[in-house]
Amino acid sequence: MTPTDLHALRGLNAAVLSDTLDSLGLMQQAMRPFMRPLDDSLQLIGRARTGLYMPVYEHRDGENPYAVEIALVDDLRPHDVVLLACDGPSDRIAPWGELLSTAALARGAAGCVTDGLVRDVRQIRELRFPVFCGGIGPLDTKGRARMVERDVPVSCAGVAVRPGDLVFGDVDGVVVVPREHEGAVLQRALDKVAGENASRDALRRGEKLADVFARLGIL
Repeated sequence: MTPTDLHALRGLNAAVLSDTLDSLGLMQQAMRPFMRPLDDSLQLIGRARTGLYMPVYEHRDGENPYAVEIALVDDLRPHDVVLLACDGPSDRIAPWGELLSTAALARGAAGCVTDGLVRDVRQIRELRFPVFCGGIGPLDTKGRARMVERDVPVSCAGVAVRPGDLVFGDVDGVVVVPREHEGAVLQRALDKVAGENASRDALRRGEKLADVFARLGIL
């Protein structure tokens, strides 16, 4: 497996990745617990394409408040994850919805992560497009927020994210693996999954938890 072989990572999960990052001293890589998936059954794996939002309190005549957001979505490539930083949790910035999901899906994007709000939830669930968000609300960003930059370092739900970082999400939450640590993290995580499988098999055979932990060191 190479760091870019994203399909080989389907057997991982957010908890294992978080544990592995912790073991390397990277203990601020799991997004805050308010970040939840719209569909618990979906997994998200891909590369961060970031967007930075700022609040606004009026709409200027003649201005397209969606210009930077549209440019980001139209530039998406397969396996990209749209990652929108809104300084969440937010009660007024809702940057993502059905039409953006449809456009991103058509370009092969892996999903969307935002610490802002999401709307059009029923339609997004029908698309089976992985979306993780800080909440749900019907609001339009027009007159409330604007994406001011894209493909820049951001902070989303308490985690520093740079373009190209690996983003992994499942029902347990969202974890970000910094690009420079990716090789070490992924290999350790895959080894840990193998160890957990061995532990599970032993416990199913009726071995005592203390004995399994003493032998394998995995809990």
